[in-house]
Amino acid sequence: MKRLFITSMLLLGAILGQAQIKPFRFIHISDTHIGSPNGSAEEDLRHTIQDINQLNDVAFVIITGDITELGTDAQLAKAKQILDSLKPKYYIIPGNHDAGWSESGGDHYTSTFGYDKFKFDYNGIRFIGCASGPYVRMSDGHVPRNAIVWLDSVLAKTPNNQPIIFCNHYPIDNSLDNWYEITDRLRKYNTLMIMCGHGHNNHALNFEGIPGVMGRSNLRAKAPLGGYNLVDVTPDSIVYTERRPGGEPLQPWTKVLLHKVDTVGHYERPSYAINKQYAQVKPKWVFASDANVISTPAVANNLVIFGNQNGVVTALVQQTGKKKWSYKTNGAIFSSPAVSAGKVVLGSGDGYVYCLNTLTGQLVWKYKTAASVLGSPVIVKDTVFIGRSDHNFMALNLKNGSPFWKFAGLQGPVVSTPLIYGNNVIFGAWDKNLYAVNRNSGQLAWQWDPGFTVVNFSPAACIPVAHDSVVYVVCPNRTLYAIDAVSGATLWKNSETRVRESIGISADGKYVYGKTMQDTVAAYATSRTEQHPAWVMNAGFGYEHVPSMLIEKEGQVFFGTRNGVVYAIDPATQKTIWAHKIDNSMVNTVRVLSKKELVVSTMDGKVALLGVY
Repeated sequence: MKRLFITSMLLLGAILGQAQIKPFRFIHISDTHIGSPNGSAEEDLRHTIQDINQLNDVAFVIITGDITELGTDAQLAKAKQILDSLKPKYYIIPGNHDAGWSESGGDHYTSTFGYDKFKFDYNGIRFIGCASGPYVRMSDGHVPRNAIVWLDSVLAKTPNNQPIIFCNHYPIDNSLDNWYEITDRLRKYNTLMIMCGHGHNNHALNFEGIPGVMGRSNLRAKAPLGGYNLVDVTPDSIVYTERRPGGEPLQPWTKVLLHKVDTVGHYERPSYAINKQYAQVKPKWVFASDANVISTPAVANNLVIFGNQNGVVTALVQQTGKKKWSYKTNGAIFSSPAVSAGKVVLGSGDGYVYCLNTLTGQLVWKYKTAASVLGSPVIVKDTVFIGRSDHNFMALNLKNGSPFWKFAGLQGPVVSTPLIYGNNVIFGAWDKNLYAVNRNSGQLAWQWDPGFTVVNFSPAACIPVAHDSVVYVVCPNRTLYAIDAVSGATLWKNSETRVRESIGISADGKYVYGKTMQDTVAAYATSRTEQHPAWVMNAGFGYEHVPSMLIEKEGQVFFGTRNGVVYAIDPATQKTIWAHKIDNSMVNTVRVLSKKELVVSTMDGKVALLGVY
C-alpha cells in the first residue's frame, strides 16, 4: 500500500510538472563534421544556418556532437565561426570525433565554445547536456567521470517533478560503456526524452523505458543538401519534423507523448562473473578518481603516480592506496608519467611539461610549449624525450627543463610514448608517419610513410617495439609492419590476424604480440624476412580495439581490454592464467610489478593494485 502511495505521488508530481510546460519550437542539429575530407561539411552547415535564420519562431538550437571531423584547433575555430552566425542562441556538446583525435585532449573544445556541458531551463523544461568520449585513445563511447560528477550535482538541485530533456552525442545504450550510469540516474526523475546524434539518421529509440530520439547528420551524404530537425514542444507531446534547407518541412516522423514513463524492468548490466571464475586475483586497493584516467601510472619510491582529465597529478601510497600528495595543472592530462632521479615528468593539456619532486609533489620546473602536451615522456639518464601537439618533438634536460634540441618536422600531434632504440628515438604522429630522430642531435634519421590516404590510420597510438635492428608497429588499418631500424624501409607486413594498435614484445625479443579486434592474441616471430602468425590464441575477450600494450614479465603476458578486464596469459601454452574485471571501461597499458602484483588504471578513473594469490 505504501509503495502504491509513493508511485501515485510520483505520477502526480510528473503530471504537475508537465502542466508547467508552455509550447515552443527549437532546432536539433547533429554531426556536422566540419573539416571532413570532401569539403562539403562547411557548405552544408552554412545552408542550414541560413535556413534557420529565416525562421522567426525558433527558441534556440541544440547541437549534439561530432562538430568536427578530427577535433583539430583549426576545425574547431572554423565550426565556431560558422555557428556564431546563428541568430538563435545555440547549445553545443562534443562527440567522439571532437575528442578522439583532439590535439588538446578536449581542452580547446572547451576554450573555443566556453563549455562542454550545459544546463538551462526553458518554458518549464530543464535541458541537460554533457560531453562524451572517448578522449585521445580509441575506445567505446564514454561519458567522462567528471561529467558524471557534474550531472549528480545538477540532479541534486532538480525537483523530482521537473521535466527533463537530456542530451548526449551517443545513444544512451551499450555503445557507451557507462550508459547505465545515465539511465539509472534519469529514471529517478521526470525525464521526458533523451536526444542524441552519432548514428547520422533519424531514429525513434527507447533507453530503458525513457523515450529517445536520434537526429540525422547535417551532412548531405548522397542527397543534394543536408538537413536538420524542427522540434515542437507542447504540454502533451514533442514532435520531430525533418527540414531540408530551402525547402518545405517534411511530414513529422516521430512523436513523443509527455507522460510519466514506465522504467520498471530488468535491464542489461555488465557482468563481473569472471572475477568469481578467477578468485585468486583480488584488488589490494582501488582508488576512484573524480575524472578519467587515460594513461599508465608510474611506480617509484613506494608511490603510484598518475594524472587525470581534470589536470590533477596524484601520488598514492603503493601499499595502501592512500593519497600522499597531489598537484594541479591547468589542462587535462593524458601523459603517462616517467620517473627518474627523484623526479616525475609528464605533459599537460595546458601546454607545459611538468617536473615534480617524486616524494613531495612540489614543482621542480616546467617548460612552456606552443600547444598541449599529450605525449608521454621517456627519460634516459639526464634527458627527457617527449612529443607535443605543436608538431614538435623535443629533448629536455631533466635537471632544469632547458631544451637540448627540438625536432620541428611533424604535421600532427604526438600522443603516445616514444621508443628509444640504438641512437634513435622512434615515435608516431597523427600525420600518417613514423619518425626516427637522432637522440643526441634531434636530426631526422628516417621517416616511414605506409601510404595511407587518411590520418586516422596513422601509427600514432601504438608504442613501437624493436629487436635485432627491426622496428615493429601496428596501425588502425589492422596490419603489423616490420621496418628496418637503420633505413626506415618496410621489410614486411602482415594482416592475417587483423591486429590493431596494440603491440608487445617477449622478454627475449623472439616474438611480437598483438591483440586482434575479436577475442584473440597473436604472436609473430621477430625476423627481417616475411612472417606469418607463429600462434593465435582465443582469449575470449570479445570485440576489442583499445591501444593498450601487451607486457611480458616472468613468463606471462598481461594486457587490458575495452570492457575493464585485465588478462594474464601463458605464451608457452597459449592458455589464460587469470582475468579480472575492474570496471566497464578501457584499461590502459598495465604497470606490471611482478607476476603477482600489478597496477591497473581505467578510463573511468579507477586505479587499482591487483594481487595474485
